[in-house]
Amino acid sequence: MAQLTLDEVTKTFQDDDGEIIAVDEVSVDIEDGEFLCVVGPSGCGKSTTLRMIAGLEDITRGEIRLDGQIINDQPPARRNVAMVFQSYALYPHMTVRENMAFGLEESTDMPDDEINERVEKACKDMGIFELIDRKPGELSGGQQQRVALGRAIVRDPEVFLMDEPLANLDAKLKAEMRTELQELQQDLDVTTVYVTHDQTEAMTMSDRIAILNDGVLQQCATPLECYHEPNNLFVAGFIGEPSMNFFPTTLEGSTLKGEWFEYELSDETVAAVEGTSDITLGIRPEDIEFVQSDVGPNVFDSTVHVVEPRGNENTAHLQFDESMDEQFIATVGGMKQLKAGQHVKIRFPENAIHLFDTSSGSAIRNRTLDEIETVESVV
Repeated sequence: MAQLTLDEVTKTFQDDDGEIIAVDEVSVDIEDGEFLCVVGPSGCGKSTTLRMIAGLEDITRGEIRLDGQIINDQPPARRNVAMVFQSYALYPHMTVRENMAFGLEESTDMPDDEINERVEKACKDMGIFELIDRKPGELSGGQQQRVALGRAIVRDPEVFLMDEPLANLDAKLKAEMRTELQELQQDLDVTTVYVTHDQTEAMTMSDRIAILNDGVLQQCATPLECYHEPNNLFVAGFIGEPSMNFFPTTLEGSTLKGEWFEYELSDETVAAVEGTSDITLGIRPEDIEFVQSDVGPNVFDSTVHVVEPRGNENTAHLQFDESMDEQFIATVGGMKQLKAGQHVKIRFPENAIHLFDTSSGSAIRNRTLDEIETVESVV
């Protein structure tokens, strides 16, 4: 186990137009045994960051430290990290046993019997012992992924690096492997950096999430903090499916005036946004309430445009006015029925709204995590 530190790590590339910054001064402290997911859109620099940790990409500026020791110039073989790739990277002419043993045979002086013992134990732990003498072409995608993980495990590394290892699996197997990876990481208690573009993987698997955009670290926090207390508009829109709804408004007195509605703020919220006039109001689909009357503040008329039944819930695409092009999304329980064309009344509860400075994108006011209830253990 080890603590991994990225200190203003930067990676630039040169092309005909000049310098391209792929990763821009990223700083993260990854604790001993922590599971950190790095997420972001394609081209945001997440895989480049992982490759710099592994030693597969040179660092332009900054430091990477493993237990306090700078490893910038150490070759990959000396970093004591193990990497799992999206493509599995298995040798097709070798058996499972040979694939898993190959790295140890090439990089250590470990006796053959000890290597074989490690390989067999890893195969048993991964549930693939009966496949140990098969070749990759005889295995399913999930089985190949287990072999790739087992190959990393036998090295007993200080850090696991995983680059979208579940991307090639079908939805059901991906869900199963998410659980298995969590259990495996908890059992091994190894510091893990996991790169993915799938926010579901990030939310369900990680201790913390590092969110990148255009090479810049936007936020590094727990999944709940990223979801309920986003640093900015990008994080708020990226985390969550369906994503947060955004409405540009202008603050006049205690009223947020948008194109299609006016929203009354409490004195406490007005004080929190003092000095900012152009404000984007955000609310997550599950926080929009369907009500029967205009009782209470901030109730609006809207029309259901499209309904997407999902079994456990219904996703409703709404419009304030049927002539407007923009739509917003609300979700309700699966046992509540909505129909396209239906006129409904909705409310945006003030305790659930998020407010952002429209020009900078920075969060001014988020909902708090104070409302989260802990399920008590039964004695």
